[in-house]
Amino acid sequence: MPIITHIDDFRQPARRKIPRMFYDLVDAGSYSESTYRANEADLRAITLRQKVCVDVAERTTATTLLGQPVSLPVVLAPVGSCGTIHADGEILAARAAESCGALFTLSTMSICSIEDVAAAVTRPFWFQLYMMKDRGFVRSLIERAKAANCSTLVVTVDLPIIGQRHKDYKNGMVGRPGLLKRLGILADYASKPGWCLNMARTPRKTFRNVMGHVPGIDTLDKFKIWSASQFDPAVSWQDIEWLRGLWDGPLVLKGILTPEDARTACGLGADGIVVSNHGGRQLDGAPSTINALPAIAAAVGDDLEILMDGGIRRGQDIFRALALGARGVLVGRGFLYGLAAAGQQGVERSLEILRGELDVTLAMTGCTAISQVSAECLVR
Repeated sequence: MPIITHIDDFRQPARRKIPRMFYDLVDAGSYSESTYRANEADLRAITLRQKVCVDVAERTTATTLLGQPVSLPVVLAPVGSCGTIHADGEILAARAAESCGALFTLSTMSICSIEDVAAAVTRPFWFQLYMMKDRGFVRSLIERAKAANCSTLVVTVDLPIIGQRHKDYKNGMVGRPGLLKRLGILADYASKPGWCLNMARTPRKTFRNVMGHVPGIDTLDKFKIWSASQFDPAVSWQDIEWLRGLWDGPLVLKGILTPEDARTACGLGADGIVVSNHGGRQLDGAPSTINALPAIAAAVGDDLEILMDGGIRRGQDIFRALALGARGVLVGRGFLYGLAAAGQQGVERSLEILRGELDVTLAMTGCTAISQVSAECLVR
């Protein structure tokens, strides 16, 4: 593996080590991918204000997120099928987050179950929930999250239907591929022997939050049919109110892009929001999250804890989000490249890189603590 000095260094090793369909699962957006690209580009366009002759000898990147102390303001984002990127991927990522003082969020559509992750870590983690048509199953997931001592419930609100991702259709991830496509997929698997060996060794190969917990869902084909029927385009704010009554811990709504929706979330008792466009994987043409953030922060910043995701690849990106009103960030692709390339060590290295870059950025802008970061640290 090459010397890893920044997050992008993990991309080529990741591409070489895992099958194409799973790399595309990470490195793709919907339709033209314009929003996916804008998330990164718009962050890069924000200029930082350098400040000199300030005593920055003693610095810290520590803070709190939804009441939990962290050594850097980063949450590993919920990623469906994370355990296909690397065997036991959710467990490895959760352990990496714990060792680095960050937080981890487990997806409803994870390969490792809530119980698998809870048995592997010592600190509480967050759980991400989709509002599915089977409300009884939703209720059971919440009860399982409580039993596993999950500290925060993150409800994804921007997936009433699934956005089309062209690469998923072309590589066989979505739909029923024909014989030639299936043979091509098998050949691709065979060209990744390390990935195959790791997957062969783990018993966690299916969607364990669902399979074994929903009657009759005992094969992958049945799971695909069930999950495709469960995303609910009729979800409304009343459903969020219902969830608030079931969950007495911190509640975060992920997928907010307007001040109006942020104010509604606040009025229904949410404790936090994630300013998110689903990594550019849902509504292509939606604004980048960093462009949506300032107006939302101005509308509800004193009433809600604001997080942001989308395009975070460097510590400077974290700094930019903090300066424009976020309390912290969620990182998805930024840890998945490391996971694909080097397992838990890759995720830990990704977090170390982000911490180091954020620390240097604090120093060069005359800040010694996260609380000092503000819009005054940017060139307007």
